[in-house]
Amino acid sequence: MSTPYPFTALVGQDDLRLALLLNAVSPAVGGVLVRGEKGTAKSTAVRALSALLPEVDTVPGCRFSCPPDAPDPGCPDGPHEAGPGTARPARMVELPVGASEDRLVGALDIERALSEGVKAFEPGLLADAHRGILYVDEVNLLHDHLVDLLLDAAAMGASYVEREGVSVRHAARFLLVGTMNPEEGELRPQLLDRFGLTVEVAASREPDQRVEVVRRRLAYDDAPEAFAARWAADEAEVRERVVAARALLPEVRLGDGALRQIAATCAAFEVDGMRADIVMARTATALAAWAGREDVLAEDVRQAALLALPHRRRRNPFDAPGLDEDKLDETLEEFGDDDPGTGPEDDPDPDGGPDGGPDGGGGRPPQDPGPDRPGDDGATRPPEAPEAQETTEAQDTTDPAEPPESESPESPESPESPDERRPQPQRAGAPDQQPVRSGEPFRTKVLSVPGLGEGAAGRRSRARTEHGRTTGARRPRGVLTKLHLAATVQAAAPHQRARGRSGRGLVVRRDDLRQATREGREGNLVLFVVDASGSMAARQRMTAVKGAVLSLLLDAYQRRDKVGLVTFRGRTAEVALPPTSSVDAAAARLETLPTGGRTPLATGLLRAHDVLRIERLRDPARRPLVVVVTDGRATGGAEPLAQAGRAARLFAAEGHASVVVDCESGPVRLGLAGRLAGELGGSAVTLDELRADSIAGLVKDVQGGHGARGAQSTRNARSAQRAQSAQKTTTVKGRVA
Repeated sequence: MSTPYPFTALVGQDDLRLALLLNAVSPAVGGVLVRGEKGTAKSTAVRALSALLPEVDTVPGCRFSCPPDAPDPGCPDGPHEAGPGTARPARMVELPVGASEDRLVGALDIERALSEGVKAFEPGLLADAHRGILYVDEVNLLHDHLVDLLLDAAAMGASYVEREGVSVRHAARFLLVGTMNPEEGELRPQLLDRFGLTVEVAASREPDQRVEVVRRRLAYDDAPEAFAARWAADEAEVRERVVAARALLPEVRLGDGALRQIAATCAAFEVDGMRADIVMARTATALAAWAGREDVLAEDVRQAALLALPHRRRRNPFDAPGLDEDKLDETLEEFGDDDPGTGPEDDPDPDGGPDGGPDGGGGRPPQDPGPDRPGDDGATRPPEAPEAQETTEAQDTTDPAEPPESESPESPESPESPDERRPQPQRAGAPDQQPVRSGEPFRTKVLSVPGLGEGAAGRRSRARTEHGRTTGARRPRGVLTKLHLAATVQAAAPHQRARGRSGRGLVVRRDDLRQATREGREGNLVLFVVDASGSMAARQRMTAVKGAVLSLLLDAYQRRDKVGLVTFRGRTAEVALPPTSSVDAAAARLETLPTGGRTPLATGLLRAHDVLRIERLRDPARRPLVVVVTDGRATGGAEPLAQAGRAARLFAAEGHASVVVDCESGPVRLGLAGRLAGELGGSAVTLDELRADSIAGLVKDVQGGHGARGAQSTRNARSAQRAQSAQKTTTVKGRVA
């Protein structure tokens, strides 16, 4: 077993270390989600934490780590007799992103359960992590059904395995820690809320601190055991402090004043539900225990808010986590408690924790050692990171203002300017117009890929999946995971007399078992091909176009798709965002999208075709859906419309599903977008038809009528509403819909 990097040797990252230590003191806080760019010691810090946890006493031979003084009465290895326990280190169990459901929750031997009536259960990772740490690296890439199982177990403190009427339950209480890089996609807001605390980490920009990080890492890589030995005393000190804080935790008093501040803070920031209040209360209590105090102070409430509220402030998936600290301070001051024992002036130890050091107040973790510590090689002590990283609310981010009507971009019929005729080194052929703000997003119709796929689990198109409705049965290939009971009984029934059946039990052999085939939903690659030319920018249409694309991105986020963004304008097309799971990155690129110039439609389609070709080699099982956002016009070069038609027929020849969002407006329409959709072999929808509630206004109006005419109008409206509801899921066909 390799020697882990010492926790106390980490440089900076005060918030990360503090959040992990608070959960070590009080696992009821609910775990930590660590968000940050790659290479910021997220995984290193989590793996180092396990060495600081106290040892656990377990019943000898119990696979589920039951404590000897209070064993689980429902333990599958029980019942346990009273007796001395066996001490072992707390475990850190890592859940791989590609793990199966059986590996996570455990597996039942279905064959023995049917033929012998016994519960032969093989524990999973949840059982291994009981009373320890369960670590999920890149938790945002974990399949949704695994995340649901994981968080349900974390909330209930138990894991349930149900298979065809046979069930097993065992305790599963663990410290849940997840790490993620937001560039690779976000967690759903309801899953974010299930993590008690969240921390944003980033690499330091201070040269001295970066030098110290490199120095320590190189020393550890050269001699891990010797490096760990140099920090053994610091590790032991923190471990003892965790034990002392755990013992003090039941004695900590959370006064009414602190509770009022917690409730007022959660109300002021408009967080949903009551989980935030409970997490803040537990975090503030753990902060006081970590600092060696028996009273929760206002500074504990403030620090708890900074750790527990930022990820609960997101009002939509594209909001960045953040908290307005000025507003937080105003709220705490307004609802401050003047009673003794609740303010900083009443702190019995103003210098800090129980050892009188500067690391107590506010619950700061141990500071980095100075140059006189062994192993530092006389290096200057790196500067400490601030107590709380500064964050910015998504609402405070201002977008560039829309240009006035007098400065509207050129129409495509206008002659090229001298700047357009002169070759440009970057985007040749068009002066950049100031980006405009996106319109308000709306709920869109569901666009799906026809046929039955086998891609990654998602929520868009039909696919064969491990989860979903049962559609049939087959012989198992490898380990049986989903038993089809009726098909198994049907296969075994004709052989019962030959097998000498004499009792009530069914004689089942391995060849009788049948695997259930299931149909669910998959996630697709939604590739947006957006026209950013001058014809799209005319009459400020780009605001509505961006709003439509943003709405489709929101739909892709909810359906767990990968997305890509190709834009074309002037004389070129560019891949603004390669295919990725980070939908909010696509939204950010969309906001800064420049417009203006001619319309190289054929170039944009050919670039999108190249993107699909490369992505098919990387992820062949994921089916693409091409969404072309344009008015269908093409300018520049010889026969631009004919060239665009030839490029579009490449998609049709390869069977790629596609849809054209027709952005043409005004009383005179050329219908070029519909023609393009026909060449692509897909469907065309207007911006108005893209809305899922496009008929809702009509129904509301006609229901206000009276008498027979009003009743007839109501019936007509209801018929229209039923037709519209049936069309809300639009399968992209091979011809114009």
